[in-house]
Amino acid sequence: MNGNRGAIPVAFFGIAVGALAFANLWRVAIRLWQLPAAIGSLMTLAALIVWLVVLAAYGHKWLTRAAEARVEMQHPVVSSFAALGPVSTLLAAQLVLPYAHTLALGLFAVAVAVQLALGVYLHGRLWQGGRPPELVTPAIYLPTVAPSFVAGTAASAFGYHQLGELFFGAGMLSWLALESLILHRAAVHDALPEALRPTLGVQLAPPVVGGVTYLSLTSGMPDLFAFALLGYGLYQGLLLLRLLPWIRAQGFVPGYWAFSFGVAALPTMVLRMVERGATGPVEWAAPVLFVVANVIFAILTVKTVQLLLNGKLMPAAPAAAASVAASATKAVEARVVRVG
Repeated sequence: MNGNRGAIPVAFFGIAVGALAFANLWRVAIRLWQLPAAIGSLMTLAALIVWLVVLAAYGHKWLTRAAEARVEMQHPVVSSFAALGPVSTLLAAQLVLPYAHTLALGLFAVAVAVQLALGVYLHGRLWQGGRPPELVTPAIYLPTVAPSFVAGTAASAFGYHQLGELFFGAGMLSWLALESLILHRAAVHDALPEALRPTLGVQLAPPVVGGVTYLSLTSGMPDLFAFALLGYGLYQGLLLLRLLPWIRAQGFVPGYWAFSFGVAALPTMVLRMVERGATGPVEWAAPVLFVVANVIFAILTVKTVQLLLNGKLMPAAPAAAASVAASATKAVEARVVRVG
């Protein structure tokens, strides 16, 4: 970054999560359709590099701009994206597992501990009340729902089946409780500001990320509950497609990566159902959803690289004349506008 740009926003963990989930999608596709294994290795390597860069940059932010990072963690919307730090680490652990079991297990253990501590802290703050209705967005899923589901999938991969079931229950019931809050806000309050509309992309994730977890914890032909989760995920996808012109009222910002986790998880769930013996419409939809996901990720990647090359990826640095605390506050407010 140059002297005119600020530090990495915590919401950039969404980019890491999207990249890692996309690499996992390719891993399943290679296994199902015998696609070239080299593509999966390349995707895995690229995703892990993105994760490490974001993780290192965010750690550097706490070392050099701690005041700004603390203010960011106090914001009711932006702070939720901190939960994607351990989520990305859980996803990384699953990608590393076939190559380095001990390292993957260490990443899993650390990420589980961090996601529980961070989730309890952020979710507990929600219970204390006082959040303005205009700041209630699907980002409130991130501290509890996303980490619990991904931890459940990771636990299953490491052979901790019962632990995975516990995490699945925490994620599922938190999702159902929080969704009613989001729908109430949408129904009775003013429309989301343009800057926060990209966070609606998170809405796609719970049913399909949870569906991937459920499939990881069960065996045999996908059952009624698996198809119910997929059906709701497909409906959410159609709903977001209908809202897309409204969501895209502002130009492209990194906040659009909020769509990436759900976009990757939806075809991942479908491919795993086909792998387990599902036929009919699900089998026909699998290649279509896989191609659509690849197109969306290509668009997100190209747009993000364009912002990077144009020096517009990072938010503007705080004004040098302001005090440290005031500068940090202004930076976070600006980031809400840019990242959503």
